Amino acid sequence: MSNLSHAGHDLAGHPDISEMRDRYARVMGGRDVALVDAPVFLVGLYCAISPWVLHFTTSQAGLVSHNLIMGIAIAVLGLGFTVMPQRMYGLSWAICAMGAWMIVSPWVVGSSPGMGVVLNNVIIGGLTLLLGLICTGASLRSSRGRS
Repeated sequence: MSNLSHAGHDLAGHPDISEMRDRYARVMGGRDVALVDAPVFLVGLYCAISPWVLHFTTSQAGLVSHNLIMGIAIAVLGLGFTVMPQRMYGLSWAICAMGAWMIVSPWVVGSSPGMGVVLNNVIIGGLTLLLGLICTGASLRSSRGRS
């Protein structure tokens, strides 16, 4: 029986290394920001649960449902970036728009929100906007590389 152990062996000398690199590039779809998918998901998840974390469910009923819906939408986009990167990175601009909306939403949706609620939404919105800009930049870079 042959020895199939590869412990301590480097793949640099593997005869199919170029084919494996090409296949990996096809699977990843040329994505440069694979590490941004998880933070987008986590920011969306926190946005969805933030009314209960900061205990403003009774004082800001409108913002509770708003943050829940926006958080779920951001998290779904984050999952979509992971599952279908080639199709979803075209929607990275939507993350930017959602981030900008999260920044102004306490004053539009809320009714005289407290400083904690305002800071919460501004931080969530700023992070979402930043991650959306990173995704958009990577999307533009990868689309230029393909053409």
